[in-house]
Amino acid sequence: MPKNTEVTENMEHILNELLLHHPVSFVSSIDEEGFPNTKGMLPPRKKEGIQHFYFTTNTSSMRVKQFRANPKASLYFCDPKQFKGMMLKGTMQVLEDVASKEMIWLEGDTLYYPLGVTDPDYCVLHFTADSGRYYHSFSSESFII
Repeated sequence: MPKNTEVTENMEHILNELLLHHPVSFVSSIDEEGFPNTKGMLPPRKKEGIQHFYFTTNTSSMRVKQFRANPKASLYFCDPKQFKGMMLKGTMQVLEDVASKEMIWLEGDTLYYPLGVTDPDYCVLHFTADSGRYYHSFSSESFII
């Protein structure tokens, strides 16, 4: 699999286009029986290049329980009309420190987390990608980040 700055920059551009026009993020975790579980989520609140992504979720959620037991994860972003998609593989951390929570907190989040940024049922999922695969034009391209 290729690993170079040009590939990573190109994939980041493609990912930004997918997120701009199709803001659903598919997040996959592994359940206690070893099966993948996929869930559609709002787009990441923050991303750093193509490697780091930050999402909000409920600490009490099934997904958080799964990531705590097994941090292996994948993200998938797609344009179903053009049959384009990008899958990223990596690991997911559950962050509960105030700095991480404040970093992606938005006005209006009290609708979901009524106690504010310190709500114990509010946490941050931090995904770190190490590789990916991009499908388009009836072909696929694997890459390392």
